[in-house]
Amino acid sequence: MPKRTEVSLPDFRNLGILLRAALAVQLLGLAAAIITQPDLASVGPAFLDMAAGIEPPLLVVLLLAFFASPALQRLDYARGVAVLLTASALIGLLWHLWLNLRFPDAGQGSALRAALLSGLAAAVVLAYFNWRHRVLSPALAEARLQALQSRIRPHFLYNSLNTVLSLLRQSPRQAEDVLANLAELFRVHMADNRQLSPLARELELARAYVEIEQLRLGERLRLTWKVENAPETALLPPLVLQPLIENAIYHGVEPCPAGGAVRVDVFARDGFLHLVVRNPIHAQGERRSGNRMALSNIRERLALHFDADARLTTHTVGGEFVVQVVIPLRLAQDEGQRTAVDRAAPPQGASAG
Repeated sequence: MPKRTEVSLPDFRNLGILLRAALAVQLLGLAAAIITQPDLASVGPAFLDMAAGIEPPLLVVLLLAFFASPALQRLDYARGVAVLLTASALIGLLWHLWLNLRFPDAGQGSALRAALLSGLAAAVVLAYFNWRHRVLSPALAEARLQALQSRIRPHFLYNSLNTVLSLLRQSPRQAEDVLANLAELFRVHMADNRQLSPLARELELARAYVEIEQLRLGERLRLTWKVENAPETALLPPLVLQPLIENAIYHGVEPCPAGGAVRVDVFARDGFLHLVVRNPIHAQGERRSGNRMALSNIRERLALHFDADARLTTHTVGGEFVVQVVIPLRLAQDEGQRTAVDRAAPPQGASAG
């Protein structure tokens, strides 16, 4: 039985939230036009007339919510709702008064009606987000995230176990290290990974995976890390970076007898965290299916966590296949998250060749 998540105000700095709020108000205006007009032919002109009273206040309210979002998130839910409803009603009232002063013969109705309608529209939008958060999103996100987390390529397990078997007699210590890394990777894969994870932790897991593959592929795998420009406290969905590297090795290194070079670049820029993974494209190598499915799974998880604020893009340039993930830059703030980051931080100077 999934836990009920604590109700909270939506993040009005999320593009998806803003678009849904704007669309919801437009639909309310359209519904009002349909209800008040005697025939469908009159609905369009009536809706356009209403737009003069809807669009400007809507834009102002969304801008205020965007800039005040951090402060609103610090309020409890009831106070946050009260602030938004009051602000919406006041902005609707002021806009109505301005229209009456500018166009006194337009028949704008009473000021009280305008304020009540603005407040009611805001209440309906907040009720929708409340329903979506408490009823739809947690159950949907839990089911889909758990399904996505469980999709592990069987070939990786088989290859890793074969690596362990080959090392047991020659280098028991290395075999033990491989099993420890493998156990940690599978522990994270099978965990309840709905919370964001610090970048330091994700880099540690990715390096553990690379160490396993390095033992198996040897000099065929040449991997370069460039992560010094990324804050280790940056938060991202668990198991995004490691599958991207796995995808690059699976499609860009394994099919070619000579191997290939994989480059991982993680950096922060303009309020976003960028993850870029490059792997070679081998014209003569074995072509493998499944690339789109793996990237589609990651894209779904990004949408569940960040809605429209995250994106995953792919392109080819200079004989390389490039995957880029861009997510909002969020840093771990509380002591619990910082402690997790400290535990996950790799030793100074650690790198994968």
